[in-house]
Formats: sequence, structure tokens, C-alpha cells
Amino acid sequence: MAALAALCFVLAACSDVALRRDPAPIDSGEWPSYGRDYSNRRFSPLKQINRDNVAALAPRWTYRSGVAATFQATPIVVGGVMYLSLPFNHVVALDARSGRQIWRYEHVRRTDRALCCGPANRGVALAAGKVFIGTVDARLIALDARSGQKLWDVDVVGGDATNAEVVGSLSASDPLSRAKVTGATGVGINMAPIVYDGKVIVGITGVGYGLHLDGPREDAPMGAVVGVAGRYGRPGFLAAYDVASGKRLWQFDTIPPQGWEGEYVAATPFGVPLNRNTAAERASAAKYADAWRYGGGSAWSTPAIDPASGMLFFGTGNPSPQMDDVSRPGDNLYTVSLIALDVATGTRRWHYQQVPHDIWGYDVASPPVLFGLTRDGKRVPVVGQASKLGWFFVHRRDNGELLLKSDAFVPQHNLFAPATAQGVRLHPGVVGGVNWSPAAVDEDAGLAFVAALHMPMRYTLHDAPADGDKPAIRYSVLEPIEEPRWGLLSAVDLHSGRIRWQHRTAQPLIGGVLATAGGLVFTGEGSGSLDAFDSETGKLLWQHKAEAGVNAPPITYEIDGVQYVAVAAGGNQLFGYKQGDYLMVYALP
Repeated sequence: MAALAALCFVLAACSDVALRRDPAPIDSGEWPSYGRDYSNRRFSPLKQINRDNVAALAPRWTYRSGVAATFQATPIVVGGVMYLSLPFNHVVALDARSGRQIWRYEHVRRTDRALCCGPANRGVALAAGKVFIGTVDARLIALDARSGQKLWDVDVVGGDATNAEVVGSLSASDPLSRAKVTGATGVGINMAPIVYDGKVIVGITGVGYGLHLDGPREDAPMGAVVGVAGRYGRPGFLAAYDVASGKRLWQFDTIPPQGWEGEYVAATPFGVPLNRNTAAERASAAKYADAWRYGGGSAWSTPAIDPASGMLFFGTGNPSPQMDDVSRPGDNLYTVSLIALDVATGTRRWHYQQVPHDIWGYDVASPPVLFGLTRDGKRVPVVGQASKLGWFFVHRRDNGELLLKSDAFVPQHNLFAPATAQGVRLHPGVVGGVNWSPAAVDEDAGLAFVAALHMPMRYTLHDAPADGDKPAIRYSVLEPIEEPRWGLLSAVDLHSGRIRWQHRTAQPLIGGVLATAGGLVFTGEGSGSLDAFDSETGKLLWQHKAEAGVNAPPITYEIDGVQYVAVAAGGNQLFGYKQGDYLMVYALP
């Protein structure tokens, strides 16, 4: 009966609040969407668990899903019910007090499309009595929040997907041609949807033609990322669908048919040279006039929405083909960009391209975050983004003007160096900096908390001669170097851009951050540790070891006067972190 009452409360709440154009403040004890609210700040006002008592935090309950695989999901909690997406897009509803399963939806893929990036899904959305999930086989599905029964199911690409095989194209003498494939080009959905004003908004991934190869050992990170020149891939998009029916309402293509070439700029918009041969690119432009058709630009992470201005903010991935640029002259707009859209129509308001003509895989992958910043005595609405490049960028929301680029929060070396036949050492590499991991922002403290990584890479250019029926081919390879690698949790001062404090972890950080009014910052490690830090000083205050890698973003919620902290522990295959099927929930004794 308690679970039924909770579900009834959820249905009433999400039918009203989540669909209004100017929604009411959310309950302080809930976590109703991916970033907690439309701002994506991942900051909770709860403070029952705080820097003075967190040392007593202990496991309260654990849910075992039975699906041991890369686990990146953010649980959402409304009305005492937790909704959690599992690897391969199964969904469960749990009693958030005890972990008792209320219902379970088992997803069945209807296509043999290659999985771009493994089985991981980053979460669900809840509104109007429905639970929404985007799937690895590029479908948007609505489930009944009471029962988990499917209500509607939309194939967002209509069968228009590309499953490209790269390994078969490599030189037979290249050891990589015998490597096992971890991820390939195959259209799917990784992001958790977001619901606003009767629209479910989601984007596709896997459109940047490339390949991830396995590492030499099960516990090692990926072996390499391979990019092959040619006409491969397709444009990405972000689209809005009707909550009631699933009908598409608008679509923004991340590669425009006109103007995608841009201005052939020689440097980033913040002044760092890109080492481009723009003259050669212009000379080949006519030959590759249709490059936009294969353009790439995946939409990796859940957008942030500003109801006051009616604007939506999201990031885009690398152009296609990944890394190799022979067949795509120009700036490759709007790849590797922070983009602002009109949320009602999907019309572009502005964009900021962090890396024009990207050949390194520097996707804008971490979700944008909305907050306020005082400039010249005035409070300015801004949008921040933690980049793969190793800087935290802050822009005006209304026009995209860059107001702040932080100090580097990871080591940088040979940034924007092109590949060479001998191989060039660079970092951050294709994994970042900050990968998809969401940052957290404590607006009152003026701090952004960023989980990042240091993993040096070698960037090599291969020219394979013709071999029998195989034509000559060029391809680029980015692979980790056998050097020390580590993670860095950083507190970035949003007024000065300085790094307030850093904590170094033994392994690269991938998963995300939670900040609370209790003066705490939580993040997980691939070793299985969930850590709590003092948000002011960076001092490690508490740690608990799970049975698998903690490579998902933590959340916190409160029910009946008890504050809980929850996180998925299922590891990450791409980084070699132990996989499992755990949802861990903690509370004070």
C-alpha cells in the first residue's frame, strides 16, 4: 500500500509540475531529473549528512539488478519511488526507502545495430505519469509509471543508421587489425532525456565514425581509438517529442547543410593555434562539398534549460570521420560546440565552437550547468561547461560571450598537436580532461566541482599502401601510453577561474560529482570507492568500498526525515574498471 500511495503521489506531481512552462520549485528532498533540476547543478540543499557527521555514513540498502555491465545511470527519486535505468535499457522502479522492487521493464532490442559505446544508459525522465528512456538501439520509449508497461515506442532515426567496420580497413601488418572491438559507429541514445513544457528532449550518439579497441588486459583501459578518412557517418541531432504521443515536434541537426564549413579559422575562439593547413582545406572544399552528409556531432549529455529565457543548452561531439580530416575541410560546424536553442522551436540562438575542425575527439561531453555570476556588481545568468580540454568555460547565457576560462585542472601537453608517423605524445587525449562526467556547482560558494583524469596518449598517422583488393588508406590512431595515469577532483573558483583545491586519485575519474549544502562533495572511483570530501578544503572525510567500480554520478534524497546518498556501482569496461550490478544506498545510523 505504501508503494501504491507513493506512485499515486508521483503521478499527481509529475502531471502538474513537470509540464508547466515555469515549474514550481522542486521538493528539497527529491531528485526528480538527471541533473536534479533544469540547471543541471547537481547540488542538493539537504544537510542532515554534513562534514561533521559524514564519517558515520553507512550502507542502508543495496539493489542487485542481475545485469553486470558498464553502469552510468543517475537514479531519479520522486514521491518515495526511485526510477533507475540499467545497462541495455532495462528500467526498474524501487521503493526508495528499502530498495524493494515495485516493477521492472525488460528492454528487447529490435535491431542488430552496432553499439556505439557499450550498453550504458545515463538515466530516465519522469513526467505526466510516464517514465521516458532513450535506448542503445536509438528508440525513445514511454513507460507507465504505475506498472512499467510500454505506452509508446519511437525509432528516432527511422532505420537510418550507419554501422561501419573500421578494423577490416586497417593494414594487415598493423597489430590493431587483430584487436577486439569495444565500440564502433552505431547510432543510439546515451543521454537521459529531459522533459519540459510537454516535450521529451533527447539526442543521438554514435555518428562520429570511429572505433574503440580493447586494451591488452581485462583491467586495462581501451587499447586505441581509430579514425579512418572517407565518407562515413551521418549528422547527429537533438529533437523534441510530444509527451503524450511520441510525435516529433522539432529537430535540430548538429551539422547544417549550408554553412558547415565556417570561416576556416586558424585558432580556437580563445586564441590557441589549431595547427591547421587551411589553404589545403579550402583547395579541397569543392571535392568534399557533401561532407556535411557524414558530419558527426553526437549529442552526449542531458541539456540544461532556462525557463526564464526559454533557452536550452547542450554540447556536441566530434566531426565524422573521427580524428582523420582529409574528407571534411572547414570548421565542421556545429561539432565540438556548446549550443543554445529556443526550447519551444529548436531554433539556434548561438553556438560556441570550442575546437573548430577537431581531429582529437574533444567532444563537449560533460553536461552544461546554469548558475549566476556577479560581474561588475551585477548578477549575470551564465552557463558553464567542464571540457575535455581541461578548462572550465563560463559563458553569458543570452549571447554565448566567453566570460571565464579557468586555470587548467589537468596537465596539458602538446594540445592540438597533429598526428605524425612517428607518433606525438599529448594530453589531455580523446578521453579528456573531463569526459562525460557531470560537474556539480555550489552557486553560493562560487565553486564548480569537476571529476577529471590524466591519461597521456600517443597520436600516430598511418598510411597503408594498396594491398591486393584493398586500396591505399590513411588512418589515425590515439592510444594510451604506458605512463602513470590518475584522477583529479578539483574545486574551481567561478569568480577567478583559479583552482581552489585538488585531490588526486590513483585511477582516472569517470562518473560524476554531487555537492550538498552539508559542505560535502561526493564522487566515485574505479577501484569501487565512494568518497566524500569537505567542499571548502578538499579533505577526504569518508570512504566506502563497493564490489565494483563506482563510475556513475551519486545523488542524494530525503524521505521521512532521513537523508540518503545513492550511487550505481557497475564499473566501466572502456576504462578497465570492474563491472557489477549494484545500486548502493547509504544513510546515517
